[in-house]
Amino acid sequence: MSTRKVNFRLPEELVTHADIAAEVTHKNRTELLIEALREYLKEIESEESFQEAVVELYLADELDFEILTDIIGRQDAEAVRTSKQLLDQGDDLADKLADL
Repeated sequence: MSTRKVNFRLPEELVTHADIAAEVTHKNRTELLIEALREYLKEIESEESFQEAVVELYLADELDFEILTDIIGRQDAEAVRTSKQLLDQGDDLADKLADL
């Protein structure tokens, strides 16, 4: 897995607590934050409203299929992609009929 350097600011209190937790768990701050972010994303990505919002982003062409698959799973992503293709075909047909 490739990594990417990211800079962001945290409240001093969170940094202090993260450093203490890192020392107690024998991890470095980065490992601790990666673990915490993974857990948070796992939790939020399982929520139906979040998944619906992700599907909306995909339908609006604001999200790649691979990311959609990572978040909602291959089977559901394939179903969404098929539905999108059908909707796009319907839009194309409606446009052609409107031009007649």
